Amino acid sequence: MTMDIIAPDDCSFSSIPEQIRNDSRYMPHFKDCIGAIDGTHIPAILPPNEQIPYIGRKGVPTQNVMTVCDFNMCFTFVVAGWEGTSHDTRIFLDAIRDPRLKFPHQPNGKYYLVDFGYPQMKGYLGPYRGQRYHLPDFRKGRPMSGKEEIFNHSHSSLCSVIERTFGVLKKWVILRDMSSYSFEKQRMIVICTMVIHNFIRKHAGQDDADFMEYDRAYENINSEEVQDEESYDDDGDELNVSSGYEMEFTRDVIACSLMNSI
Repeated sequence: MTMDIIAPDDCSFSSIPEQIRNDSRYMPHFKDCIGAIDGTHIPAILPPNEQIPYIGRKGVPTQNVMTVCDFNMCFTFVVAGWEGTSHDTRIFLDAIRDPRLKFPHQPNGKYYLVDFGYPQMKGYLGPYRGQRYHLPDFRKGRPMSGKEEIFNHSHSSLCSVIERTFGVLKKWVILRDMSSYSFEKQRMIVICTMVIHNFIRKHAGQDDADFMEYDRAYENINSEEVQDEESYDDDGDELNVSSGYEMEFTRDVIACSLMNSI
């Protein structure tokens, strides 16, 4: 079921996602975007002598889980079971380079949205550094100015889909209060909840109360922006994987397009 359900609906990525195509905030600027990538931490129950590699900045053992989601709030890829101290970039590079994991690689010209914790490289579009990014910073601060801030606002708004997807997923009590199963079983539980998450989204449509709550957040995102409280700029640890010139050019083109549309 994992292979069938945690996968893109269109493996060729030939069409523009409906949520972008029908929203003037993102169309046509992000028409080649196919999803968002981010990680989240799930509490892990481990014997005291095994906990240290899993204890991250929150002081409790966790497993670091990297996911890809589409704009319908469905997971299209997941790799779970990494230690809580593992850097997001390390997990990301392993995921896209290991053919056994079957990462849904994007065709030429398409890209995923990523945040500051991931490298700027071909096919992965990040925000401008040194500029405001998180939506509450725009809501509480001065008006947007310049193409960099305008781009970061739109990027953060569109990328919030993965934060909302995590919000629905973490309503599972078993993820918030994990039992002391073997760690391998805990890893499998995370993946199983994502399978059921996708099944509900695809078959219950707009009638599921938890998804409805976060759908409303999307509809009101300009006034009730969502921020992932686990997101942070990890400049000091980022790996210099690629110069990313191609994506820098793409980002500048989109930024200018957004600027001209205002």
